[in-house]
Amino acid sequence: MNKLPSRCPICEQELHVTALECAHCATEIRGRFEIGRFARLSTADIYFIELFVKNRGNAYRVAEELEIPYSGVRARLTEIIRAMGYETEQEAREETPVSGERRKEILDQVASGALSSEQAIQILQGANPQGV
Repeated sequence: MNKLPSRCPICEQELHVTALECAHCATEIRGRFEIGRFARLSTADIYFIELFVKNRGNAYRVAEELEIPYSGVRARLTEIIRAMGYETEQEAREETPVSGERRKEILDQVASGALSSEQAIQILQGANPQGV
């Protein structure tokens, strides 16, 4: 069976489904139905999402399975989020990556009790927690 197109081949606008039919009894339902966000995605994007779900959202395991870096998984996920029409966290605020050395410093501060795990998470996610 062919994949349901999501865009008009003439004007590139979003398509809407106007009829549904039962393959068993030929019952037909007419109306105007949205095709949903997943229909906007390519076959490769759907495969990636299936892999992501199969791995219970663990980006490290997805990276291992695809044999790509963790950062590649995050970048691909961001692309898919945009393709589905959502604003990404990166677009909402510019994300400043934490260097490996800085990450080790933060973890050492958690181990010594100088930082709480919640504060460390906020720092690693680019927020500026109070009192740090």
